[in-house]
Amino acid sequence: IISNMIGTGVFTSLGFQLLGIQSHFALLLLWLLGGVVALCGAWVYSELGALFPRSGGEYNFLGQVYHPLLGFLGGFVSATFGFAAPVALSAMTFSAYLASVFENLPQKTVAISIVLVVTVVHLGTSQTSSRFQSTFAFLKVLFILTFIAIGVTIESPQELSLLPTASDWADVLSSDFAVSLIYVSYAYTGWNAAAYVIGEIKDAKRDLARSLFQGTLIVTILYLLINYTFLYTTPISELSGKIEVGYVSATYIFGSIGAKIIGVVFACLLISTISAMVFAGPRVIQVMSEDGYFFKIFAKKHNKATPRNAVILQSSLTILFILTSSFEYVLLYSGFVLNLITLVTVSGIFVARIRFKNKVQYRAFGYPITPIIFISLSLWTLGFLTVEKTHETLVGLGFLVIAIVLYFIKTHFTKKTITVHQ
Repeated sequence: IISNMIGTGVFTSLGFQLLGIQSHFALLLLWLLGGVVALCGAWVYSELGALFPRSGGEYNFLGQVYHPLLGFLGGFVSATFGFAAPVALSAMTFSAYLASVFENLPQKTVAISIVLVVTVVHLGTSQTSSRFQSTFAFLKVLFILTFIAIGVTIESPQELSLLPTASDWADVLSSDFAVSLIYVSYAYTGWNAAAYVIGEIKDAKRDLARSLFQGTLIVTILYLLINYTFLYTTPISELSGKIEVGYVSATYIFGSIGAKIIGVVFACLLISTISAMVFAGPRVIQVMSEDGYFFKIFAKKHNKATPRNAVILQSSLTILFILTSSFEYVLLYSGFVLNLITLVTVSGIFVARIRFKNKVQYRAFGYPITPIIFISLSLWTLGFLTVEKTHETLVGLGFLVIAIVLYFIKTHFTKKTITVHQ
């Protein structure tokens, strides 16, 4: 969960937020709200995961709670926008940070290369993948804590005002704030990572809720601290519109030479994010293939654990995203679709409580307040994004239409729907 979440978003999105918001209070409130929404979603997913303990994430939950069509949509979105697109964005950020240090670096080539290297690692055994993942997650958290500790002790910090004024509240209620929540929610993407590998968790009913909550809470605290450090150390004018905000901030903390070293380290940290998604995402493709929605070849496991063919398919989709789209464009339309699908999934807890009331084994903390908070903030964000970024929204909806067409073609010719697994 930590590896999935800490990556592209927190190392890039502050620069986009600053294009519309200059208030320190509003900027940090964005990251706090993002954490609250993620925690509310994590509690709901814990209940759904205990009720339907099978890998697949939204594919599994939506298919069980609502209808096979929504399950297929959830799986399609997970396989493309949930994992392939974020891996592409992480790889593009990896190359952007390295390009800040090494001039004339062929960024797309570098991005594709890191995807291929991590893919090869995950074509091995699940134990190899797990060790690789755990090592990078530990190093990532250790480095971020070190960066924060050094950053807040610099001699010439920026003036930071965290007490809200009337103009700060105006920023909070603006359309720029709502659209920026998409950037923030994208940074929190991954809070539901454990739901995609439930089938590989030994005691899902006990460990799923604990892992979702603890992982999300740790990342929320780290996000608030590192964004505070960026704002504390670096002028807003220098961060605004920049992708590699960590590198820019590092120049004010460590100087130009130190920043180059830090830029390389930040890039290396993104390997953990890429790795986490290359590990988890193919499990969705694998489960959908087991149910007959993709070719059976993608359901095949190596050593009874690693879905090699599904890993190769997802990495191929990732490379396609890298070759065809710009960073912000991919972030916005994928962020819209991901928010829409998780909104529908979280809303499913109300349906599940009615349809499966005698089978509920774990109850979400704070129900019904926590899902209502998640739903309300998601609707607010999606509404503003639809108005302010209509083109990107339509692109995201267009992908969903394609998925619906594929579903009906598949079910028409095979007369197959999602298998109900209990």
